[in-house]
Amino acid sequence: MIKNEKQYRITRAQVRRFEDALTELAKESRPANITPRLWQAQHDGAASQLQDLRDQVNAYEQLHLGRDKGLVLEAVEDLPKTLIRARIASGMTQEGLASRLGVKTQQVQRYEATDYQSASFARICRVVRTLGLRIPKPVRLVRQ
Repeated sequence: MIKNEKQYRITRAQVRRFEDALTELAKESRPANITPRLWQAQHDGAASQLQDLRDQVNAYEQLHLGRDKGLVLEAVEDLPKTLIRARIASGMTQEGLASRLGVKTQQVQRYEATDYQSASFARICRVVRTLGLRIPKPVRLVRQ
């Protein structure tokens, strides 16, 4: 998951490098010491990685442009990623969130890098409020 503009720029550059590499790979003939299946697996692996990177770029762009408003929390474990997505969708940078929370930017970067594992419950609640998130109706917790 791309969490900030720097990661976005880096990932876009990786997409271009993978595209260039796949273009070059398509021009090359299979070396004699590599089996056809291995040659195809290398190509398929690079193509799969390229698609994963494109998907990440697209997801970030959709959030950043405000086109993806569907922030659905299906499990408590998804809360950290949902908070990050909500921040991006609101157009707020890590710096902006840090400023509103009264902490240094590096602290928000650490929270997001570790999916809020080091954040206290009180801090997570403050992030939720700062991002303007709410639960539209009571949530019923059930045992599995």
